[in-house]
Amino acid sequence: MRDFKKFEVWQLSHQLTLKIYTSTKNFPKEEFFGLTSQIRRSFASIGYNISEGSGRNSDKEFANFINIALGSSNEAENQLILAKDLDYINENDYQNFLTELIILKKKLVTLWNRLNGK
Repeated sequence: MRDFKKFEVWQLSHQLTLKIYTSTKNFPKEEFFGLTSQIRRSFASIGYNISEGSGRNSDKEFANFINIALGSSNEAENQLILAKDLDYINENDYQNFLTELIILKKKLVTLWNRLNGK
């Protein structure tokens, strides 16, 4: 059994999720059940899928969860764009989040490729 906490992709996703939770505290109160909740869930979902997949018995199963984590990262990116366009986060924060998310996505692809023997 793999220890998900040792995977760099999980560590990066966890740190990014913590930053998103802090940043979204400043979102408008009327967005609490809307974008605030959704963006938090999509970022958290990346780490959830890494951790769940790491507990699976085969590389193939783990790779499937990494693929789902990639889907969540795309959803998170879309929500970042929306938050920026609605002026809930400033351009600098957006760029910082996006840079970290892109690094995470690249590392997820690398891990997916490794698990699939590519």
